[in-house]
Amino acid sequence: MKNARTNDLSDRRTAAAEAKVALLNAYRTAKAVDEPARSARQAERMAAAVAREERRLERERIKRDEAERRMAEAIEREAAADAAVRAETEARETVEKNRIARVLEDEAARKAERDRRYANRKARRA
Repeated sequence: MKNARTNDLSDRRTAAAEAKVALLNAYRTAKAVDEPARSARQAERMAAAVAREERRLERERIKRDEAERRMAEAIEREAAADAAVRAETEARETVEKNRIARVLEDEAARKAERDRRYANRKARRA
């Protein structure tokens, strides 16, 4: 069966314009119908983004606190090590001073013994 209708340029242009209008109306209708759901999805996305940002900030705070704690522990260990080194140095110095004092006392005792023997020998000769 033959198409009885003539398909002139103006008819095709009119049909195309009507199709565009129909598509635009269908889009607007679908958009209007979908608006509440879209708003709800957008609100959910915003809530998820806010929660994600809060979790990120919490993680950063925890990392910062952990870094501060580690730094404090490192400072404390360093101070303890310095104190131990200082105490060891002081102990070594004390031992060295005591040894020097004993050496001086022994030297003084030897000199005193020598002087006593010398005095005894002089007394026996005189």
